[in-house]
Amino acid sequence: MIRVVLADDETLLRRAIASLLDLTDEIEVVAQASDGVEAVALALRHEPDVVLLDLEMPGLDGVEAARQILEQRPDQAVVLLTRHGRPGVLKRALAAGVRGFLPKSVDPDELARVVIHVHGGRRWIDADISAAAMIDDCPLTERELDALRLTTEGFSVREIGARLHLASGTVRNYLSSAMQKTGTSSRHAAARTARERSWL
Repeated sequence: MIRVVLADDETLLRRAIASLLDLTDEIEVVAQASDGVEAVALALRHEPDVVLLDLEMPGLDGVEAARQILEQRPDQAVVLLTRHGRPGVLKRALAAGVRGFLPKSVDPDELARVVIHVHGGRRWIDADISAAAMIDDCPLTERELDALRLTTEGFSVREIGARLHLASGTVRNYLSSAMQKTGTSSRHAAARTARERSWL
């Protein structure tokens, strides 16, 4: 049996996915988490074969949860499910070591196939998301994107610096550069523009 830890803050959806996966002969959902912090804890406690993470969760988003899990368990197979397959998010996920990236609209049978596929050591990226990433025209650097991402989460410049291990002045430089590139007059407007263009 392929043992799975599943994380999604939408209880109804999480339980539905768990029930569908448990119907297969090859997959068993051994634990369910309702946020990113709990997902990391359960993945480290249960040491599953595959971790299925929702991208947008409280506490930690799916990419950050995956990164923390993979720091402790480098060979862990992780699959991200998302409503918004933004190219920037795919790049972050792949950089973190995620093996699967799928829309939440995925057919349940395909989800089961992906779990089996990544358990075998391979990757599975949704074709539409992959195609969008290939034509990505984002002019922003990874650090600029990191600073904008934390801006959308409501952090101050000082807090962004602490999270990225950067001086506040350096963060301001990244944000100023991002504002220039997006033609906006504030970091919040730059973050909105980046999200609207699917860069975040």
